[in-house]
Amino acid sequence: MRVKVLSRNPDDYVRETKLDLQRVPRNYDPALHPFEVAREYTRALNATKLERLFAKPFLSSLDGHRDGVNCMAKHPKSLSTVLSGACDGEVKIWNLTKRQCIRTIQAHEGFVRGMCARFCGTSFFTVGDDKTVKQWKMETPEYGEEEEPIHTILGKTVYTGIDHHWKEPVFATCGHQVDIWDEQRTSPKCSLTWGFDSISSVKFNPIETYLLGSCASDRNIVLYDMRKSTPLKKVILNMRTNTLCWNPMEAFIFTAANEDYNLYTFDMRFLESPVMVHMDHVSAVLDVDYSPTGKEFVSASFDKSIRIFPVDKGHSREVYHTKRMQHVITVKWTSDNKYILCGSDEMNIRLWKANASEKLGVLAPREKAAMNYNQKLKEKFQFHPQIRRIAQHRHLPKSIYCQIKEQRIMREARRRKELNRRKHSKPGAVPLVPERKKHIVAVVK
Repeated sequence: MRVKVLSRNPDDYVRETKLDLQRVPRNYDPALHPFEVAREYTRALNATKLERLFAKPFLSSLDGHRDGVNCMAKHPKSLSTVLSGACDGEVKIWNLTKRQCIRTIQAHEGFVRGMCARFCGTSFFTVGDDKTVKQWKMETPEYGEEEEPIHTILGKTVYTGIDHHWKEPVFATCGHQVDIWDEQRTSPKCSLTWGFDSISSVKFNPIETYLLGSCASDRNIVLYDMRKSTPLKKVILNMRTNTLCWNPMEAFIFTAANEDYNLYTFDMRFLESPVMVHMDHVSAVLDVDYSPTGKEFVSASFDKSIRIFPVDKGHSREVYHTKRMQHVITVKWTSDNKYILCGSDEMNIRLWKANASEKLGVLAPREKAAMNYNQKLKEKFQFHPQIRRIAQHRHLPKSIYCQIKEQRIMREARRRKELNRRKHSKPGAVPLVPERKKHIVAVVK
């Protein structure tokens, strides 16, 4: 006679201590779990609702400036240090961990138009309305020592922007033309110009470090090669570009912030049409900065809000605003990819989370596992109407909400007019122009 006996290993189901979790055996056969998808959908819905519930992106404001914040710069080596320049010529260095100002310099008479840190982080440069370029030490001066610049270069015209080379002691300024300077000399190594209008911004490419891009007030975006000492090519848009920013991960990609409320992501090899048009702002876009991953960028606008755009999407995933925040002039994404800083007209620098519902601080392993699980569920069900509606909904100020509605009506009217014109014209007389090509006037090489 054969007898079958059920035998269990106590290690599989008995807890060693009462603090351990109870082990639950689970059979993964889908036939035994007919309601798995329904259960997961409910969990995804709850996770999406909780994400919106805990979305509190604003962390703090750094007060201390006595005029509007006009420009900011990141420290290349220290995550907690950031520099800001105001419209009264004052420069402040901030400690983000303490959230307080650690040093104040009266750098210029009039506006501080631009600032940048040296690649090694030992000093920084500022340019202002008083036609000077000044180099300052990053460290606070010793007791009894004067607060004076290391070098001062007196120019002939007002400089409107500055950027430092990523690896060499070379920096570029812009104004009447783009000047390339050696740190040891008081006259520029070479001057680059193409056209006769004032240039508002100049930026070095972080990967191909000999390439520069600049924006001029005659609607041009001009690309230069430092090795040739000549301009490469330029693209002319319908309206003026305020500034541009290079993608830190893809050498040929840059994004331009335009006066026509849009941002344009270009591949510098194919300037005939932008890779993507980002359309969500309702007023001129004044500044743009990439995240260190190169997958997203943040834009600051005259409409008193900042938006975060994925590089490959035409619409923003997030919009940040407060009641007190006025026209946002400058914006920076910190080098650890966690925070965003913006400087605005009403003398404040604000610190935001890059991911609005992210929990700051140390996470327990169970917390981390739960967050990863919820994230996967949200990705799995992201296109379901109810979940998508909750995930995409944002409260907007009344002014922005009304302007979005108005622009939608205007866009629809233009589309209807074009359709009617095409319907009542000869075939081919009114060609179909894609949205990406509508805003480009010409490319000059």
